[in-house]
Amino acid sequence: MSRTKNIAHRLPSVTMVLALAASGASWAGEVEEAIAKRLSESLPALGRVTVEPSQAPGLYKVVSEQKELIYTTEDGQFFFSGELLQLTDDGLVNLSESARADIRVASLAELGQEGIIRFQADGEEKAQINVFTDIDCGYCRKLHSEVPQLNALGITVNYYAFPRSGPNTPSFAKYESVWCADDQQASMDAAKLGQGVASASCANPVLEQYRLGRQLGVTGTPAIVLEDGNMIRGYVPAEQLAKGLGLSGVAQ
Repeated sequence: MSRTKNIAHRLPSVTMVLALAASGASWAGEVEEAIAKRLSESLPALGRVTVEPSQAPGLYKVVSEQKELIYTTEDGQFFFSGELLQLTDDGLVNLSESARADIRVASLAELGQEGIIRFQADGEEKAQINVFTDIDCGYCRKLHSEVPQLNALGITVNYYAFPRSGPNTPSFAKYESVWCADDQQASMDAAKLGQGVASASCANPVLEQYRLGRQLGVTGTPAIVLEDGNMIRGYVPAEQLAKGLGLSGVAQ
């Protein structure tokens, strides 16, 4: 037998390699399905869950229907909620916060942009920010006073409702009136200045957006969600915000 034939005889066939790869993928899927089944049976409050491997060997990342993030072992017997950190050459990396950023991007995409109140960038749009806002919040009003500056810098501002006082409160009703106004932007401008807003009612997304904000970890306003899903908690001056977004032409 020639040397070439001998080597070929010892190598696995392409068919065998593909079969082994498919078997591994199937096994991995089975693990995730088993974890989801066990959690849904034992903890029905989690609702429908998604499961996928985390960056840590042996740990799986679970996202509940309410956008909660937990981690579990392969057998679904041990789990924890909290921060999963990785020590790298550049220091500690918060893997949990990266996962939450992905959840925010997916959740906002799923909600869609139909219900937002948008202040469009002037000319070429260079970035978008998604702001969970309360009309009566002082720092939200300060941020809104800089929206024209943000727009001039090429930043579109998308407002999502987050009246901190919650449903069935004057602040909540005020946001509903702004959303139901014929000119949402003008009504928002007036409301942010503390001027009276004509009472209006209609089918609106205020409650849905408020609930989503709570699920995504909004605890105060303004809460600024960037396009990559990272969240800035609180007011940031327009120039500083634009600089943080890496926009050119911003004063250094």
